[in-house]
Amino acid sequence: MPLLALALIVIGAVGLIVVGILNRPQIGSNGEQIYFTATSQRGTPIFSDMGMGIMGGGMIACATCHGPDGRGGRVQMMMRSFVAPDIRYKTLTSEMMGQAEGEGHPPYTDETIKRAITQGVDPAGKPLEWPMPRWTMSTEDLDDLVAFLKTLN
Repeated sequence: MPLLALALIVIGAVGLIVVGILNRPQIGSNGEQIYFTATSQRGTPIFSDMGMGIMGGGMIACATCHGPDGRGGRVQMMMRSFVAPDIRYKTLTSEMMGQAEGEGHPPYTDETIKRAITQGVDPAGKPLEWPMPRWTMSTEDLDDLVAFLKTLN
């Protein structure tokens, strides 16, 4: 019986590894890599006011809070819960973006999206909520990240 139990454990572990590999996003563009890993294909440094992409022993990147599809949702972080907003480009640039949520700001543009990422402010210049890190990266990496946001549906 112990041999059967060991075999079942091994089979289960292998299954979990295979599922993890199959569900891992395949990274294509540099913007996609930045979104999922907070690292650049160029090897240029990317860090936030929370550190070099490290938080609580794990990586933090855009996808950590906003999800693989950019739609956001409820996130538990540092013993607090918050709702990460939908950051798909079509949502951010919608005329209803700020008004629908009662935020009272104009729609985002490429430049104001970049300011939100690097300075943590909305299009009206008001600070974003506490969990939003302020990211530092090269202009090229920032352009690539915004280009990737445009691909999220």
